[in-house]
Amino acid sequence: MTLSLITPSYHGDLERAALLFETVDRHVTGFDKHYVIVSDTDYPLFARFERGRREILPASRFLPTWLHPMPGFLKWRGRRYLWSLKAWPIYGWHTQQLVKIAAAATLPATRYCLIDSDNAFFRPFDAASVDGSGSVPLYVEPAAVQAASPWHAPWLKTAHHLLGLAPPTFPANDFIGQMIVWDQATVQAMLAGIERATRQPWAVALCKAHGFSEYMLYGTFVSTDATAASRHVQSSESLCVTHWDRSTPDHDALVEMLRAAAPDQVALCVQSFNATPIDVIRAAIEDVGVGASRSPRDVTGFGAP
Repeated sequence: MTLSLITPSYHGDLERAALLFETVDRHVTGFDKHYVIVSDTDYPLFARFERGRREILPASRFLPTWLHPMPGFLKWRGRRYLWSLKAWPIYGWHTQQLVKIAAAATLPATRYCLIDSDNAFFRPFDAASVDGSGSVPLYVEPAAVQAASPWHAPWLKTAHHLLGLAPPTFPANDFIGQMIVWDQATVQAMLAGIERATRQPWAVALCKAHGFSEYMLYGTFVSTDATAASRHVQSSESLCVTHWDRSTPDHDALVEMLRAAAPDQVALCVQSFNATPIDVIRAAIEDVGVGASRSPRDVTGFGAP
């Protein structure tokens, strides 16, 4: 088995991504490559970070050729969209999910750890340990999705529809988390299942569905397919300490979170929509004694080449 890391990112997360790269270089072992996937227009901003095992890849390598960027002056709610004649226009959140799926299905490794760019490591982490037993951990929050859940319930219903399954019953399991591990053979089987159920290419089906979650899709497929289930073992333990909401934790609050982390938690995620400054996050990591340097670093080249 080979395991690589996949991180989708974009220009708005450049400083957060720089902190992730810094802490991966410092703390993470046991992986083959770290693939960072960004839009073609953002590629020049990120190319400077390609070194060692980290490869910066353009999103066009993974997106279907029938998706086209709208002109820059055409925006809705400040967003630029991709359009096609096959489905509704989609925006950055959709494209990041599409490239995660396509990358995990086609890149050379057999398994992948998916890490968004708003994460940073504060402890040593042997990535190979996540499937050291041969089984892939399937992250599950049992019975966490209620019928009235505004986002997760519709995403779960969409996953069942795309896979040709009966509608879910509630409460239902949630499969969304940080640092999710995928098995390539399972991703490929999932895509084949979507194409059988919808009778169209998987990317077309997802773009038509519009409101979908890549993690709900994967978790639902594994939970309902005997072969996929045999490759996985369910786990409710997250490797990340996560701050989900829009409140802005200060340095002391972050230090308290890190000091209270479970022994197996190795990364901190402060969601990218949060306004906590990156310097505050970096300083908190350093002040728990196991993280990145607190000295200021330029995102154009945070460490020695």
